[in-house]
Amino acid sequence: MAYDWSRYTPVAAAWLPAGGGPRRPMAPASPLVIRFGAFGDMVLLTPLLRLLHRRYGAPCTVVGSGGWLQPLLAGHPDVRNTLVLASRKRPYWMDASQRRLVALLRQQAPRPVYVCDDYSIDKIRWLLRRAQVPGDCCAFANPGYVLRPGEHWIERWQRFGAATPALYASTRPPAACEGITAPSLAVSDHDRTDLDGWLDSQGLQCAPLVLLQPGNKRTLKRGRAGRLRDSKDWGTANWAGLIHAVLRRLPDARIILCGAPPESALLRAIAQASGSARVLAAGDMLPLRRLLALCERAVAMVSVDTGPAQAAAALGCPLIVLYGSQPPSLWLPRSPTGSAVIALGGPPLHDHVAQIALKDVADAWRSLPLRGSVPR
Repeated sequence: MAYDWSRYTPVAAAWLPAGGGPRRPMAPASPLVIRFGAFGDMVLLTPLLRLLHRRYGAPCTVVGSGGWLQPLLAGHPDVRNTLVLASRKRPYWMDASQRRLVALLRQQAPRPVYVCDDYSIDKIRWLLRRAQVPGDCCAFANPGYVLRPGEHWIERWQRFGAATPALYASTRPPAACEGITAPSLAVSDHDRTDLDGWLDSQGLQCAPLVLLQPGNKRTLKRGRAGRLRDSKDWGTANWAGLIHAVLRRLPDARIILCGAPPESALLRAIAQASGSARVLAAGDMLPLRRLLALCERAVAMVSVDTGPAQAAAALGCPLIVLYGSQPPSLWLPRSPTGSAVIALGGPPLHDHVAQIALKDVADAWRSLPLRGSVPR
């Protein structure tokens, strides 16, 4: 359940000085960060959340979409709460989640609002006005802080984090914020215990674990026709060949094919094509918190450009990422621990993952520094 309305107390007038006069912000106020991004987008947003936490002295409230948002950010030290809109495009009176958000914001003292979305700006402005959020509390990434040519998303958010809503003009980013250049995610002891139990049930507890992420949100979205238009589809035969290369380097390894339940058929086909009993197709066995714990444990991952690759790097998992039509300069995962991230493909030489030769990926695998010890 993403909504936890019980944690909020109505304080609608707390920001108004007695007898009128100029408005003054209350401190610390949990910054409100609005971003309707995909899985990987929200991982790349976490450096901004840390910057705003340090700047304003309170963890952030994140408004987004997708049932995975709350488990992705659960336990994160820079996140106080997550609020999920079921739909931002549906008319207001037909969407209860929009009405709940507006009611909540009306009850709360003003706080810094950072709008990081590029595609729903008019609807977000309308919701904020309806919630009676003062305009001088708000900063918008678009149009003042759009991506520059060749700029990474994290650099964009660093620039935007230095923006200041008018009501908070006296608040400046502390110097400590300058070194926030990589995402981070939190894994709890409960997550690790759950992973241990699952690994025991699959006979995987003692083996080095290598993760492969062949699918992405477009995989099988529209059946086989969807795959034919998917620039990140590397093909079953290539993945099976990579499995053989992985096992030549690590004969004792177990390979886990990761993905969402709709990708299960693809993962089973790859496992069958590999002909190896050391491969597990786990598309219907990895709820998000277990996947995060698995990324923290694994010795390495090879993935197409997708959200789990961003999560793996954020949890210190050595990584190879295959790019299709998107440039690595924009999306390359970053590790807070300095673990290796190798990018293959992408413009200008490639516009489809299928153009990346199996030999090139196998060579990158042999050169990838693996994780030695794993957190327990």
